[in-house]
Amino acid sequence: MSTPKMTETQILAGTIKVVAAVAECIRDLGQVPSGHLYARLMGSLKIEDYQAIINQLKNAELVKEENHLLTWVGPKKTSL
Repeated sequence: MSTPKMTETQILAGTIKVVAAVAECIRDLGQVPSGHLYARLMGSLKIEDYQAIINQLKNAELVKEENHLLTWVGPKKTSL
């Protein structure tokens, strides 16, 4: 029995969920040393993937990085 292949849409949706989860973590913490965050994620993400996610968040101007400290600069979490 073969395993069904994931569609491009499913892969993209999974990628978006991972990026959103990392963003939410940084947002909730406010600030976090990048190495500390990666240490928590290294069992699930390769360093190259982690760096790509952080770069995406920085390019989107949601996160800034100074001296390896990640700081959330995007919109604050709203309470409903």
